[in-house]
Amino acid sequence: MEAIGLLAGAGRLPLELAKAAKSIGIKIFAVALLNETDTELENTVEKFARINIAKLDEIILFFKNNNINKVTMLGKVTKELLFTGQHEQMDARLIKLLMTVKDKSDDTLMLAFVKELASEGIETLDQTALLKTFMPGAGVFTYRQPSDEEKADAEFGFKIAKKLGGIDVGQTVVVKNHAVMALEAIEGTDACILRGGKLAGKDAVVIKTAKPGQDNRFDVPAIGVKTIKSMIEAKANVLAFEAGSTFIVDKEQVLSLANENQITIIAI
Repeated sequence: MEAIGLLAGAGRLPLELAKAAKSIGIKIFAVALLNETDTELENTVEKFARINIAKLDEIILFFKNNNINKVTMLGKVTKELLFTGQHEQMDARLIKLLMTVKDKSDDTLMLAFVKELASEGIETLDQTALLKTFMPGAGVFTYRQPSDEEKADAEFGFKIAKKLGGIDVGQTVVVKNHAVMALEAIEGTDACILRGGKLAGKDAVVIKTAKPGQDNRFDVPAIGVKTIKSMIEAKANVLAFEAGSTFIVDKEQVLSLANENQITIIAI
């Protein structure tokens, strides 16, 4: 039976991956990187360990001791941890790794991490390989249809989000009446939505896209219940995401909450 490793951040995606793997006979050896990692994961995988993201050497040792030479990374791990000090003391290996990078953009950091795993004979797999069913194609998924003005804002914001991703800053843009209210940076999607909603007042359109040339080994865009809750708080009307390139986690709950609050969800 095949076995792969899982580096698990926050959110439901790591658990969904573990369930999908188990259903086809793949054993998962999981490392929970954060306290926020779903507690249900421990009871779903073959072997489980909690190792803080700051302990890179210990993470690699866990996989090597269990003869794991393929891993996938899923779940949110915010880069702000590097700047706020909200992590354990970094080990020497991680400190050395961070000293070698040219900058601390998302792709630079993740590619350095992937390269470090590869130096130990550990291959990083495509995040989407077992979760294609979580990535819907184009269409409107809610009862409420977007207006012509909202469609125009979504198309406008889509182009901006692609440019934002192209310089590896963020994946989310908040737009109203063809004006950009907020661009995502280190704060993440939810904080971007709230900031954009505050500036828009109400009726904003939120757009989330993959980066041009998205590396599917890491940072594939995702939306979930928390995304919709942030939109409700921001009084935003429309969530548009890139079809075939974005995970929807807990889809039934997401659509139910959106419908209850007259929010349109559209893949473009």
